[in-house]
Amino acid sequence: MGLVEIYQCLCDPTRLRILNLLLGGELCVCHLQEILDEPQVKVSKHLAYLRARGLVEARKQANWMIYRLPSRKPRELSANLACLQDCVREDPVFERDLRKRGSLEPSFAEGGPLCCAPTKAAQPARRGVRT
Repeated sequence: MGLVEIYQCLCDPTRLRILNLLLGGELCVCHLQEILDEPQVKVSKHLAYLRARGLVEARKQANWMIYRLPSRKPRELSANLACLQDCVREDPVFERDLRKRGSLEPSFAEGGPLCCAPTKAAQPARRGVRT
């Protein structure tokens, strides 16, 4: 992975938000979707872009894809991720993303962000159900 590839990945706000969230640990696609408030297809396309360039890794767990930063980060990527963390500290969008992530963490399965319960957006509407 070269420096130009890294900067091409970093030039998109959604990809920056994803990378910033993954600095806190791995996340499932559905959690990223909920935090970013973006459609699943958009989040998945950005994750595929980052994965193809080596900026994220993925693993399948049951029905879910779990993403994380690479275990072996090149020096250039580590330096740019550190810069990202410093630069976004006072940006309200990135702060909101991290607050949302923090509110989701209690629902993560022990040892990781397994999606054991559907998110609010994924829950079907209950119409005409009487109790």
